[in-house]
Amino acid sequence: MPLKSATLPDLIERFHSDEACRKALEDIRWPSGIACLKCGSLNVTPVKDRPTHVCRDCAYQFSVTVGTVLQDTKIPLWKWFLATYLICESKKGMSSNQLKRMLGITYKSAWFLTHRIRFAMGLVAVEQLRGIVEIDETFMGGKPRYPRRNAEGKPMQGFDPNRPKTVVLDAIERGGDVRIRVAPNRFTNELLTFITTEVADDAEAIYTDEWGGYRGLADGNTRHETVNHSKKEYVRGDVTTNSIESVWSLFKRSLIGSYHQLSTKHLDAYLGELEWRFNNRDNEYLFRDTLTALMSPAALEYKDLTA
Repeated sequence: MPLKSATLPDLIERFHSDEACRKALEDIRWPSGIACLKCGSLNVTPVKDRPTHVCRDCAYQFSVTVGTVLQDTKIPLWKWFLATYLICESKKGMSSNQLKRMLGITYKSAWFLTHRIRFAMGLVAVEQLRGIVEIDETFMGGKPRYPRRNAEGKPMQGFDPNRPKTVVLDAIERGGDVRIRVAPNRFTNELLTFITTEVADDAEAIYTDEWGGYRGLADGNTRHETVNHSKKEYVRGDVTTNSIESVWSLFKRSLIGSYHQLSTKHLDAYLGELEWRFNNRDNEYLFRDTLTALMSPAALEYKDLTA
């Protein structure tokens, strides 16, 4: 199922029914032919009047969504396809309220659907960053350092002095992928753990700002250089963190224009969506690859999301 650079009319024309969507998912899950999920036999046959198959060897009945992120969904598959396409193609993301209106489903269903798509995006294995890697940290939510005020001098809507800030660490390979993670703090131990996990030992160089938590990088094998933002130094030769700053700019526009506000509990999921979409920005098969992720052997239950 190539779906190279598909447009919305193409998608609707091709996947306007659950039968067409189910066939596409079967092609993704079983490219060599439908196989029994219990014994692996290819001796299977469709069940009449039901979207399932039965194994002639072990009598096990199964459908293409069993054991995947889509298992037990009550939402029609064609709506799943539309939602997946819209989330993939919306550069600044799409809110659950927007999907609720566009798909004609409840907010609860739209919210659960979007979180399962984000969950699937996070299941895809990634490689460590190499080349020149820029690393930065930022704070999400909480009390602004300099809160904007209205004409009467009162904090503007959205100002919440009781909400703590959340630390987010991020790294980007020049011209390549980005890695974003929520962290308990931005001190040396946490930063070094993040860098060791996400950046390869043979990376060409690591560029950061002057934050003291990065001092331990000087002891490693990879060249480490900094720019001093406190002295308004943002570029020195090719040393800069402007690439990673552009990723933050994109996410903050998503907050303003699409999501409006996020809870700390689910922040990692939204950052994972941003990471997936950014890393696949030149992927002509992004929609197909996201559907493939939805076929991953994993499940996300509503009770786990709301616990």
